[in-house]
Amino acid sequence: MNDELLQSIMALIMHGGNAKGLAIQAIKYARNDDFIEAEKSMNACDKELNIAHKAQTEFLVAEAQGSATELSLLMIHGQDHIMNAITTRDLAFEMIECLKKIREGN
Repeated sequence: MNDELLQSIMALIMHGGNAKGLAIQAIKYARNDDFIEAEKSMNACDKELNIAHKAQTEFLVAEAQGSATELSLLMIHGQDHIMNAITTRDLAFEMIECLKKIREGN
């Protein structure tokens, strides 16, 4: 595996993991009625996801152009990280909205 490929895979792992952690942190803020910090964490989560998604898109474009990417456990792990981060982000958003409604009495 060349260094460029390894760096791209590590970007998936690192930024996907960061995004997931920020989404979980946002839920914790919301649970403590700190919706301003929850929103900041969700915005930071989205920025991390955008970076991870850019790396993922580069893999997809390369494969669509006929340049297959070497499949490895690290690649699979990186894809798992971004998939879990996206799911966690989506659920965090919904949970925060539910907590807002509960706090508002709606």
